[in-house]
Amino acid sequence: MKSINQNVHRDALPDFRNLGVILRVVLIVLALSGILALAQVGNWQALLPRFLELSAPVQPVLILSILALSGLSGWLRSLEYWTGILVVVLIELLVVSVVYRVGEQFFGGDPYGQLERYWLFIIVATALILYYFHLRNRALSPALTEARLQALQARIRPHFLFNSLNAVLSLIRAEPKRAENALEDMADLFRVLMADNRDLSTLEREVELTRQYLNLEELRLGPRLKVEWHTENMPSGALIPPLVLQPLVENAVYHGIEPRSEPGVISINVYKVRDEIHLVLRNPYRQDGGHHAGNKMALGNIRERLALHFDAEASLKSSVTDDAYQVHIVIPYRKEVR
Repeated sequence: MKSINQNVHRDALPDFRNLGVILRVVLIVLALSGILALAQVGNWQALLPRFLELSAPVQPVLILSILALSGLSGWLRSLEYWTGILVVVLIELLVVSVVYRVGEQFFGGDPYGQLERYWLFIIVATALILYYFHLRNRALSPALTEARLQALQARIRPHFLFNSLNAVLSLIRAEPKRAENALEDMADLFRVLMADNRDLSTLEREVELTRQYLNLEELRLGPRLKVEWHTENMPSGALIPPLVLQPLVENAVYHGIEPRSEPGVISINVYKVRDEIHLVLRNPYRQDGGHHAGNKMALGNIRERLALHFDAEASLKSSVTDDAYQVHIVIPYRKEVR
């Protein structure tokens, strides 16, 4: 596994299908139009009329650009970063040229000014937008975030590893086949924990990994751990950040089941509604169980990775009742391309 110092930040174009990205693009373009209008008039009284005048030809360019980039987003993100930037700039120049020529046909003459000036504006605007997302991407995925993830994993590994090994040792003579399966589950789980987990994984793989983890916990907790899976409406090929569900389930076991002498139920519900994936985790809760510290670290890390991959379209909410703790994650449906 690469050390933190060896982790090289990988630049990537934003997902232009994302509503949060679209909103930011619109706001940046309108802000640039407002700054340009203010620079031309020099006083606040004339700002609004000049802003409306400048932004009028910008609106069709902005709408067509969003439609074009949204439709090509998957392909653009598959390109090398600088190649993608060049393609985006060329698309913007093409859109501006088309809108300008159509305006000439309908309004005659030169209705909005020289085409070269619009080319310059669109190049500056595109450069600022892409640079903003470049900085935002770096801010959301710095080495510090990876350090927190590795610190979380380091906390999981000793506690979980030693308990699992003890449970496997107790099975070797009595149930060798079950012990062998448990060791295979451990190998798969730790392979994922120690891998570079910045790319999206399938929901099916995440659920499989969580099942393997729970199988190992059941070895030592026995009938005290009861799990209810609701995955009838789960789209297996949906893409999510890896290690979203498993750390939450680990916390549910550690804080919700281990302190109890009686059996406890962990409920995991994964389903799709329209274009959204919902992951709902519910576990027993005790007011005096020291529940919060571990969960805050896991939830904070997951929120950061959801924001990095899905921007404003993803959300994570937690709630507490007298006897239960619930985490509800909503992410946009992105299908695996085969």
